[in-house]
Amino acid sequence: MSGEDLSDLSMLELFRAELAAQSQAFTTGLLALERDPAAAVHLEACMRAAHSLKGAARIIDLAPAVQVAHEMEECLVAAQHGKIRLNRRHIDALLAGIDLLGEIASGSGEPDTQTGARIEAFAQTLRGASQTSDAPSPGASGPDANPAGMAPGAEPPLPPAALPETPAPIGDSATGERMVRVTADSLNRLLGLAGESLMSARRLRPFNDGLLRLRRVQAELTKSFEDLQAAMPADGAGRAAQALATAQLKLAEGQALLAQRLDEMDTVDRRATDLANRLYDETLASRMRPFEDGVRHFERNVRDIGRALGKTVRLDIVGGATSIDRDILDQLDAPLGHLLRNAVDHGIEVPEQRRTAGKSAEGLVRLEARHNAGLLQIIVSDDGGGIDIEALRQATLARGLTMAETVWDLSEEELLEFLFLPGFSMKATVSDISGRGVGLDAVQAMVRQVRGQVTVASEPGIGTRFQLQLPLTLSVIRALLVEIDGEPYALPLAAIARALRLPRDKIELLEGRPHFRHGEQQVGLVTAHEVLGRGEAAIGEAELPTVVVGEGDNLYALVVDRFLGERELVVRPLDPRLAKVKDVSAAALMDDGSPVLILDVEDLIRSMDKLVSGGRLRTLERSVSRAGQKRRKRVLVVDDSLTVRELERKLLDHHGFEVEVAVDGMDGWNAVRSDPFDLVVTDVDMPRMDGIELVTLIKRDPNLRNLPVMIVSYKDREEDRRRGLDAGADYYLTKGSFHDETLIHAVVDLIGEP
Repeated sequence: MSGEDLSDLSMLELFRAELAAQSQAFTTGLLALERDPAAAVHLEACMRAAHSLKGAARIIDLAPAVQVAHEMEECLVAAQHGKIRLNRRHIDALLAGIDLLGEIASGSGEPDTQTGARIEAFAQTLRGASQTSDAPSPGASGPDANPAGMAPGAEPPLPPAALPETPAPIGDSATGERMVRVTADSLNRLLGLAGESLMSARRLRPFNDGLLRLRRVQAELTKSFEDLQAAMPADGAGRAAQALATAQLKLAEGQALLAQRLDEMDTVDRRATDLANRLYDETLASRMRPFEDGVRHFERNVRDIGRALGKTVRLDIVGGATSIDRDILDQLDAPLGHLLRNAVDHGIEVPEQRRTAGKSAEGLVRLEARHNAGLLQIIVSDDGGGIDIEALRQATLARGLTMAETVWDLSEEELLEFLFLPGFSMKATVSDISGRGVGLDAVQAMVRQVRGQVTVASEPGIGTRFQLQLPLTLSVIRALLVEIDGEPYALPLAAIARALRLPRDKIELLEGRPHFRHGEQQVGLVTAHEVLGRGEAAIGEAELPTVVVGEGDNLYALVVDRFLGERELVVRPLDPRLAKVKDVSAAALMDDGSPVLILDVEDLIRSMDKLVSGGRLRTLERSVSRAGQKRRKRVLVVDDSLTVRELERKLLDHHGFEVEVAVDGMDGWNAVRSDPFDLVVTDVDMPRMDGIELVTLIKRDPNLRNLPVMIVSYKDREEDRRRGLDAGADYYLTKGSFHDETLIHAVVDLIGEP
């Protein structure tokens, strides 16, 4: 851990840090020795690790740890000198020793006598591993195999192992590069500053362009001076000619100076941009870790689970050097643990079954990482028996997840999807390893959280393969920038099913809500203005910029004001004091340094669901009604009586008119000013504003004075009728005398058929 600032750590904390690093190398070496007990390189590396831990424990006067490390070192030295041959009992005991060192270093607080007893039991187990005649050799074909003809304890001694080259110190990489520990918050701040530096460097280019425009202006000014000089008489005034010549000279000096500064500016621009780009790339790269760093500990986990189940299993890590964002690598720990446990428990067969099937007694689980098409692929596969599709079919039926009539119509791919349901398991019993049905559900939840995908494939007798497809990093995203109410917003490309310009004639109303056909399904349309609470959108274009989000049957189309293009954005987390901001996940900086909010697509879908289910969508519904039914004329019914209001609305709607309602004169006055209508039908006596006042306001407004108004009132006296007509009403109808046809005829007389 060269180069690391450890000045603030206590001696015990220093020992814990060294133990964490040495134990990982020790475990890796032991697992290699289990397959090849004579591997001198691994014997030497493990011995050195035990020796280093013993020395570190002695320095801090941690006697129990010194004793444990000493026993481990003695065992490994004996193996190096050929006095013993390591077997699985040795490996088990040495791994237990590492665990015991961790417990001692953690300061669990147990009595010294109890700790001493555990250390003595460990030492006896380790010594007894060399004296037990039935201890199987790691190279044996089965877990209980014993070489034929060998007397108890008569394993032939090995020649002294040749000392290998000194391995690289723990904490340094294989290439000898020094490693430094930096907190996640520091890296995030550093990446943010690097992004801001890049934005600032890019702003030099517009400044340089401005200087170029200034040079063009100067060139035009030079030409103007030349034209002026040519227009002056040959014997022009001496003072004027001299002043012009001086101005031309000063202008030429200014042009020369500007040209020089432009060259310098161009050089500075190129260098600053290049430096900022390299700084940003290096900072971004510092967030990446080799895949093997986060998964190496699974080698022992797989081995121990297999031993507990009576199976011999080996984990093969492929692509360990693949660079992965540290945040994704941290989040992968639990899902990969679930997948590997399932592979060992459900997939790999016991040795007898494997031999019967013509396979090696040792099962193989492969964990692979690679970059593909700008994405990270993680593959977990095993060479076990595969998934029993018919048993899976019966399990879905037994749990009531499908019906007997349809279960046989399900394809293999559809059946495998049931494995990811919460609580679903094909095991009849629950153990401490599996059977609760939470593993694959947790895998899918993590993958969805980072906007990835997970698929499963199985071949009977060959094995099972899970593939996770994830973004390369969570620090940088490719996003579609859109404009909503004059502000830019970003939608992650990974969360977008489709972006299109939707012709208005493709929109139709289903159950009163706007939809359009996307493939084989109808997708509901919602304006981003309404979702984000930015007021009503001005829907006037022939084509609507639309973003389809969601997956499966849960798709929504978000209508925005304008597409601004695709960008790569550095994700900046929101201040924790803001807590969770509705519909927003993070922020970023644009090329010009201005901020942009990154929308949380899952939150958006929930918000759209609430708007639709609550019936609070109005903007797009009215727009679609006007666009799809252009010949329908709009009537506003204003009446404080619910019964009368609904009666008139139903009559007019049934006859083909589009009808809006208002509960009083004030509500009606607001409605006619915000939306166009062909006719207003109003009552007289209403709260807040009566019908006469409403008619008067409409007829006085220069934009509304030509709007026909019909009064429908219980007042049937001549003076009431005269008062309404004098206010400007175009028709006066009494409620006591009209029936269905009377109202419809009056409306048609005023504005014609719908």
